[in-house]
Amino acid sequence: MSSEGGQVLAFFAVAVPLVLLPVAAYAVDATTLAGRESALQAATAQAAESAAQQISVAGLRSSGELSLDAAAAKLVLEQTLVEEEPGTSIDSYTITGAAVSVATSERVRLPFNVFSDTVVLHAHATARLAAGYDNPVDVRGRAARAA
Repeated sequence: MSSEGGQVLAFFAVAVPLVLLPVAAYAVDATTLAGRESALQAATAQAAESAAQQISVAGLRSSGELSLDAAAAKLVLEQTLVEEEPGTSIDSYTITGAAVSVATSERVRLPFNVFSDTVVLHAHATARLAAGYDNPVDVRGRAARAA
């Protein structure tokens, strides 16, 4: 009877690491991916918003419509991504009128390689330049007065 107790102990000594170690490695890989995906999406959204603030002054003066300076928007888009997420690449971007749409990707190496050694993450964001307001309005709906 005591020899059977030793067999169960030996079984658990071998089986538990074989089951728990891959589960722990998968958890670390999944956590790494979730964090990188969140950072990529935030950087992509920030880049789109920054690019959407590049007003075409010539277009505004000639037609009175808000539109974006495509060259300046592209430059700001690239600079923002380099600052926010250096390993990110721009897959595509579209600047149409007052809207910027950008798709990015990032190759991530996983620490434990449970299913794959690298994964490519993708993110997409769109931002639109919107007209502001001439007079700020207070919470009661009245125009605020300059002091």
